[in-house]
This record gives sequence, structure tokens and C-alpha cells, in this order.
Amino acid sequence: MSELGLIQGYQQGNAEAETPKLSFRKMAALAWKTWPYMRPMLKHLIFLGSLFFVGGLGGLVTLFVGTDLFTNKVLVGEKLQPIQAMVLFVGEEYVTDDPERLNGKQSASKTVQLENVEPELTWDQRKTVRNRLIIWGILGAVGAGLVWLLIPYYTMWVWQSINQNLRVAMVQRAESLSLKYHDNARVGDAIFRVYQDSAMIMSLLQSGIVYPIMTLGWIVFALLFVMAFDPIFAAMIIVVGVPVVWVIVVYTPRIRRRAMNNRMANSDLTSRLQEVFAAIKIVKANRAEARVFDRFNRDSVNALNTAYFLRLDMVILTAMVALLGGVTLVSAEYIMVTFVVEERETFLGAWAASFLGFVLWNLGAFEIARKRVSDLTQTGGFFVGLWTRMQDLFIALDRAFYLLDLKLDVVDPDEPVSFPSPIIEATWRDVYFGYDDAHPVLRGIDLRGGVGTVTAIVGATGAGKSTLMSMLLRLYDPDRGQLLVNGIDLKDVAVDDIRANTSIALQQNTLFAGTVANNIAYAAANAKRSDLEAAARIACADDFIKAMPKGYDTELGERGGKLSAGQRQRLSIARAIVRDTQILILDEPTASLDARTEQQVLANLSEWGRGKVIFLITHRLSTIRNADEIAFLEDGRIVEQGRHDELMSKEAGKYRGFVNAEIAGSDVGEGP
Repeated sequence: MSELGLIQGYQQGNAEAETPKLSFRKMAALAWKTWPYMRPMLKHLIFLGSLFFVGGLGGLVTLFVGTDLFTNKVLVGEKLQPIQAMVLFVGEEYVTDDPERLNGKQSASKTVQLENVEPELTWDQRKTVRNRLIIWGILGAVGAGLVWLLIPYYTMWVWQSINQNLRVAMVQRAESLSLKYHDNARVGDAIFRVYQDSAMIMSLLQSGIVYPIMTLGWIVFALLFVMAFDPIFAAMIIVVGVPVVWVIVVYTPRIRRRAMNNRMANSDLTSRLQEVFAAIKIVKANRAEARVFDRFNRDSVNALNTAYFLRLDMVILTAMVALLGGVTLVSAEYIMVTFVVEERETFLGAWAASFLGFVLWNLGAFEIARKRVSDLTQTGGFFVGLWTRMQDLFIALDRAFYLLDLKLDVVDPDEPVSFPSPIIEATWRDVYFGYDDAHPVLRGIDLRGGVGTVTAIVGATGAGKSTLMSMLLRLYDPDRGQLLVNGIDLKDVAVDDIRANTSIALQQNTLFAGTVANNIAYAAANAKRSDLEAAARIACADDFIKAMPKGYDTELGERGGKLSAGQRQRLSIARAIVRDTQILILDEPTASLDARTEQQVLANLSEWGRGKVIFLITHRLSTIRNADEIAFLEDGRIVEQGRHDELMSKEAGKYRGFVNAEIAGSDVGEGP
């Protein structure tokens, strides 16, 4: 099932989503998709990888050498190997002179005999080795501490930069998608994908690539190391690994399903938050706070539960593996103690002596072998935890790339032509459009708007008026037919070029926190103050703006909340006018204006728009009457077209019926 199907099923009340398909091939494909966003940080990633490799290798060598020096040299008193003496800056008297030991060929029997003689290092020499070992430990700790104190900040900067690259790409793709997608998508879901799902790219390098490789490498190394002491311990780890792998395979689909439920529930919660705060005035005006809170609380509890059960399943799986690992460790320790008591020779005694000095099972051999087996069991548990987190990680990345993989249905041509200038006409020719194939919105539209004219688009709610005008900006592309400007198909013109020459004043009158001047210049950043003031005068906004405390520099509240509906509408019109484009679309431009202001705005627009093509979407009869051309839409078709007087002369005309209904409704509204 597609992700859209999963989401729809979840929103319809399904207890759980179906298990997502997440094969190794798909996980690898998702990881590869992240490469373009990591490439800009490649040199930093290489540096970090080298740093971690060198640090890990150095720490491993230091651990083994330090353990050998302390257990076999300081505690037992064996003489040093040449490289150890060089590192500790001591003389040749500290170095073993036994050629068999130096060559790694000392026999076990001779080693046993040496244990019955006086220790090879004197008491003072052992203290010197101990003290210099401590000094090296302090210096190493200080140096490593300084380095690793800065590494987390540097690492976080690299990860965040990669995440930034992905977030920006997701927002760019979301903005590039036509309104056909956004009309059917929840804003909160897109926010969650961009803000939360995309963040998993930071974990991919660590939890999805680096840590698994390092963990598997460490497991192989530790197995070989344990085998050097005795193959029985490596065999024990491998045997226990079989049921561990089986448990992981059986449990993984459950983890994936939980991860999908969790992310979908949190996406719903984000959508609920966005919807509540976007409609806060409506909520308060209708005393709906309690109902809204109940819905939010239900979504929040659901998000909490899905997160809880996801982590609970992770813990259960990890606990089962940890139990098997604990049994293995206890069994291995028992066998090791038996080997120490028997003074048994290690499996690769001579090889071990060459590097670490462990020929027989003694205290040092027991400690380091036990630690390696313990590390193997702990690493197994860590790997299981890592695997469960990887499921959530790749589920999130799949959701993030779902947005990026959406096919753009409004795209630039390979070789765009310039937007024609000066404009002569804008034409719809046999245009069909629907948000889906089963429900067409526009059917066979033929319409023309000429330069210097005002064309009014009229019709009942849902007739397709806003959709028809949105096509002039290529917010939608027709399923069939053409939109032409001076005979040039808009699909042959770059989207930016079209929108640079077409402006729209939307019915919503959306404003932003900032100054009045900044709001008017929102889409015309280079406009001069004189241009802003001229646009405001045409929109009849200049007088009320100058009456504000700081005039054009007055700060507006969130979404222009300090202004009346009529003031916001006039600023929205001024914003469209200041761009001085060849095509102007006004969606219900005077709905919130009084009759006097409406007439003045329309007169100003008529004068200003002599060299432009202007379209009006309106229900107001006073606005319609002054239009040069009226197109009446019904069920997605233009059923009548002409001037007001011409259309009113048709006794059974659709437009006349619409006007009479509007007049009757107005009379009722103006009752005594």
C-alpha cells in the first residue's frame, strides 16, 4: 500500500498502519538518496571519519598495551619488550634479553620455569614503569579530553549543515508543487516532514552507516582476538548469535509498524496545532476552546502512546538479546577461570607473546579475554538497539523523500520563451481541469481578456472562478486545452517569468508581522517608497496609513491583526498594484469595503490599468456592473458572456437569475 493509503487509513481510525516495506535494498537506496545533501560537507566528513578511525585505533592499541604493561610488567614483573621500553623512555636494563621471548617463540614449559625464579624487573624498576605509565595515562587523558571536548560541537555543526541542505531542498520542492497537491495535503504533515523526518539524515551517518560498520568491524576483530585465546569462546558467541538473529528477524516488522504509527501520530498532532492556532479567532468566537482542547488532548495522548509502545518494543527486543548475552558471558567466565587454575596455554601462545605477552592463562589473560567477551555481548545488545533505531530512521527518511520524490506537475520548458510585452490579450482555449479525473472543475472554458479592459468572473460558490484565474499564474496547469498570452502558450514560458508579469490580490488578504511598507513591498523588494505610496493611493489606503502613529513604518501585528478587514484588503490590493505587472487578478477585491470606497478603488484601478489586462472575481453587483466584460460560470462552464446590460436583457438568462437572487438576498439582509 502507498504511503498516502497508509495515512488515509490511519486518519480514518485504524488502530495501526500496515507494516511498511523496508528491504535492505530500499534502505540502501534511501541512504544513497542522501548523498547530494552530504556532498557539500564531504571534506568535513572525511576529516571526521579519519579522526574517529585514528582515535579508535589509538585507543585500542593503548588499551591492550596498557593492560599488558600493568598486569604483566608492573604486577608480575616481566621485563619489557623493546618498543615498550622506547615508549616509556627507559634503558636497556628494562628490556628482556631472552631471544625466544623476543621472537615470540618461548615455550610454555620455559615460561613456567621462569615463574619460579626471582622477577626479572626489580621493585624500583616496576615502580618506574608504573609511574611513567601513569604519566602517559594523564597526558593521554588530557590530550584526548581537549580534542573530544571540541569534537561534539564540530560534529553537530556538520550534521546540522547536512540537515539544513535537506530541509531547504524539501521546502523548495514543496513550494514548487502546484496547488493541486497542496489543496489535498495537510500543512502540519508537511511541517512535520520538513522539521522532524528530515532530521533523521543526521542520524543516518552515525546510526545507519558509521556505527553499523564500526560495530560489525569491532565484532569481527573481537571474535578473532577471543579466538587467539581459545576458539571455544568464539564458537560460543557464534552459536548464541543464531537465536539472536532469529529474534531480530521476527521482531523487526513489529518495530517498523510501531515506527510508522509513531510518526503518523506526531504528524497528526502537528497538524492539529497548526489548525488550532491558524483559526484561533474562530475558536474563541464560537466558544470552542473545550472541544478544541479535547481534540488536541486525544491526538497528544495518541502520539504519546505510539511513542511509548515503539520504545517498549525496542526495550523488549534488546532485553531478550541482553539475556542471551548475559548467559554467554557467565558461561565463558567459568571456563576462563578453569583455564587459569589449570595454567593452560593460550591457543596462540607464541603469537600472543609477540604482541601482548600472554602465553599462559593468567590474571592478565583472564581480564582481557573476559573483557573482550563482555564487549562482544554488550556490542551485540548495542547492535540490536541500533537496528531498531535504524527502522525508525529509514521510515522517517522514506517520509522525507516522499515529499522530494513527488512529481512536479508544473515545470519549466526546456527552452522557455520570454513573456510577451507589451501585452495584448490573455486567452483560455477549450480548457479542462480537475483535481482528480472523477471530478472535473473546469470543462471547455473559452475566455478572452484584452488590454485596457476589466473582465469580471461571476458565478456561484464552487463554480471554479478562483481555479480559472489561478491558471494565469500557472498555480495549476490545464488537463486539456491552452492558456495563451498574445498567442503564446504559458507552458512555453518559465514559471518565474509568468509570475513576474502577473500579480494577484487574494481574497484572504494575508499580511505579515512587520511594517506597513514591508507588507506592501512583500513581492517588490526593490520598490521605492514613492512607488509604495502611489500604490497605496490607488488602493485608497494612503489616508489611513498616514493616520497611523508611524505612518508607513508602523509595525503590524501577527497577520495584520491590528487592522480592520477593509484596511487589510486595501493593503492587499496595494501589494498587487506596486508590482506594476501586465496582468492583474483581483479575487473579491472589494468584499470588505464600503460602497464609497469601493467605487473609488474601482475608478482608480480603471485609470491605472489602461495598458493592462485586469480580471475580477466578485459577487458584488456594483463591481460587476462597471466591468467591460462579464463571464458567468456554472458547473465549470462559461454559460453566458457579455456586458451587464446585454446579459440582463435575457429574460431566462443564467446571469439575470443570479443577479436577481443577489438583489433579493440583499433586500432580505437590509430588512427593517
